[in-house]
Amino acid sequence: MNYQWIWLALGVIFMIVEIITPGFWFFSFGLGAIVTGLLARFLPLPAQLAVFAVSTTISFLLMKKFAGALLKPNDSAKSNVFALIGKTGTITKTIQPHQKGYVKIEGEEWSAKSEKDDVTIEVGSLVKVLNLEGNKLIVELISKEN
Repeated sequence: MNYQWIWLALGVIFMIVEIITPGFWFFSFGLGAIVTGLLARFLPLPAQLAVFAVSTTISFLLMKKFAGALLKPNDSAKSNVFALIGKTGTITKTIQPHQKGYVKIEGEEWSAKSEKDDVTIEVGSLVKVLNLEGNKLIVELISKEN
């Protein structure tokens, strides 16, 4: 019996299901079925099943690699307070040891504390944002006030 049209129909069905559902699961099965359908005329059923298994596995691995690269979050597109990491600002309220102060970055004022707990950073000093701790920016002194 010639299974060529069954494999091709199965491939089309998998592709339609892929469009309806999220993820890349059915695409790999659809691609495997289409490849098998194209070769089915020349192969016996056990060989067709092997071609389907191999082509589905290969397409799944390739799709996982390429889809992972496409869907990976872009670190350069940081948003919210995370976008402040690495930026510089000016101290508007002195940061005392073990106490918070305030820093102005791009026109907005944020609570901040020093990277080193025993350091005082005076008003007007230039600081760089290193990290976050809750809703406070962790900063390091770049240069003292003028």
